[in-house]
Amino acid sequence: MYDPIAAAHVDHAITSRRSIRRFLPTPVPKKTVEELLAIAARAPSGTNVQPWKVYALAGQSKDALSAAILDKHNSTGMDGREFDYYPTEWADPWLSRRRKIGFDLYGLLGIGKADKERMKEQMGRNYLFFDAPVGFIFTMDRSLGRGMFIDYGMFLGNIMTAARARGLDTCAQAAFADYHETIRNVLGIPENELVVCGMSLGYADANAPENKLVTEREPVEGFTSFRGF
Repeated sequence: MYDPIAAAHVDHAITSRRSIRRFLPTPVPKKTVEELLAIAARAPSGTNVQPWKVYALAGQSKDALSAAILDKHNSTGMDGREFDYYPTEWADPWLSRRRKIGFDLYGLLGIGKADKERMKEQMGRNYLFFDAPVGFIFTMDRSLGRGMFIDYGMFLGNIMTAARARGLDTCAQAAFADYHETIRNVLGIPENELVVCGMSLGYADANAPENKLVTEREPVEGFTSFRGF
């Protein structure tokens, strides 16, 4: 039965989600994190394989990982990614969208196009989980097929939606996959697990300029071909 009130709550949780890039230090209880993950685990997966593996970090554990990645980021650079997330050659409309979000974010932060040092510094804030009290590292067994990334995406989406329903904010971060060796060493992740991405979880700092960024979305008619309606 259609419940308009319930639908409105779900719709709001989805449409109010944004990638937050500065968080308040307000703690998130372990019980809340467990609740989010239990809800997210209801995501569908092919033959119920449930490919997700989660490392939930807070306090000293999170800080130790951040310190190790930042040290590598500021010295020798990334470990290199184990799978292709972005294309090797960009084309429009994807290139224009990618450039726009970069220009918009750096504009809010007052970072000029030639200021490579500040760009690198801002990139490094990824590895601090943008000051969020909780950080996630997500892995999956590398023996699983590429289709499992689809299932994983639904799991991640569930986390972010359930977080918004509780007044929490998130930022999904592919950037962590660039430091898979460092992450593996610090967290003791076995070789059979592929580092998929990271995520920050906490309460948004409403006064941070970077959190004013609201990205545009293509209208439905721009990406949908209706047939037989």
